[in-house]
Amino acid sequence: MSVAEPRRIVLFRHAKADWPQVSDHERPLADRGRMEAAEAGRRLADTGVPFDQALCSTSVRTRETWKLAVQEFPHRPKTVYEERIYEASPGELIAVLNETPDDLRNVLVIGHNPGMEALTEILAGSAEDGVRERINNRGFPTAAFAVLTFTGSWKDVEPGRATLADYWAPTD
Repeated sequence: MSVAEPRRIVLFRHAKADWPQVSDHERPLADRGRMEAAEAGRRLADTGVPFDQALCSTSVRTRETWKLAVQEFPHRPKTVYEERIYEASPGELIAVLNETPDDLRNVLVIGHNPGMEALTEILAGSAEDGVRERINNRGFPTAAFAVLTFTGSWKDVEPGRATLADYWAPTD
């Protein structure tokens, strides 16, 4: 694949988690989260983006979100469970993305806030009509995702480099 072809990064926040007496990393999805994850999966499938790889935090709630969402996909991408995504800063998430092989075109990251929202803001140097306003109005609630596009190598992912092309969040 040529580095001149557009690439997509989809930043997907895990669905609503429960608060049982377990460590934060081990928190499972709430009932609402299981419904949100499946709905988000349908919406992601509707984008028509053929994902090459999913990078998923190792937390229970992100793994459960991904397991439910990917069932809605026509093609299951390769999944990599990445410890560094859990509680990652935008800079740490960029470092993970910079390691993506250039033969991959479309990557989905399943992670946590504030990282997903902050990375969306940092990478988006521009936005399609109305997309930034939708994020500003809704924030980045559980199960929300943002679609960013850029041209170049994965090593070129850096602040302001992408276009915010789409955004979706479940309704309350």
